[in-house]
Amino acid sequence: MQNHRLNRLRLALLAIVLGALSVSALAPFERTVWWAEVMPVLITVPILLVTARRFPLTPLAYCLIAFFALILILGGAYTYARVPIGFWLQDIFGFARNPYDRVGHFFQGVTPAILGRELLLRTSPLRPGKWLFFLLVLACLGISASYELVEWASAVFWGDGSAAFLGTQGDPWDAQWDMFMALLGAVGALLLLGSLHDRQLRRMQAWLGDENTAASAD
Repeated sequence: MQNHRLNRLRLALLAIVLGALSVSALAPFERTVWWAEVMPVLITVPILLVTARRFPLTPLAYCLIAFFALILILGGAYTYARVPIGFWLQDIFGFARNPYDRVGHFFQGVTPAILGRELLLRTSPLRPGKWLFFLLVLACLGISASYELVEWASAVFWGDGSAAFLGTQGDPWDAQWDMFMALLGAVGALLLLGSLHDRQLRRMQAWLGDENTAASAD
């Protein structure tokens, strides 16, 4: 039953992500930027499909990965500075710029934090506690900093053509804000979603244990 529900969830999320990816590919604002923004999705989806049977993830991890993929796809379709929902948030809260880029970097902390937590808890001796929390926050900051280096490299090689990909909108502190938002996302995810994640991990471990026992009996 657990396996059936998880399979349905994965298929539904895959259909949503691939559908959004297909629509976004029809007429993106700038094709080069679209490729750059959706490349993580194009890399991640095949990896998840290949590992789905031998290393299934929790529903929480799959949902966060899918949601982050949709953020990237939407940003690739419009470029981050032009995403309509960002203008809506800008009008409501009176921001000086389209904040969609900030939302993306917030979830750049949320999703790796939970995914990294799952991988470490299932494949290492680490257990929930301060050291796991500390290491995950550092890892998420490292991922965010690495992405900023990619943006820096694009600015060096593309010159003015990188503006749509960078989405700085004239903010000289954009890189620092991006990393700060990723930090907030990682800390918030670990504090608010840790208990839910633990419950799902326990159910998954029990389910995988039952499957292994049945396979041994056969």
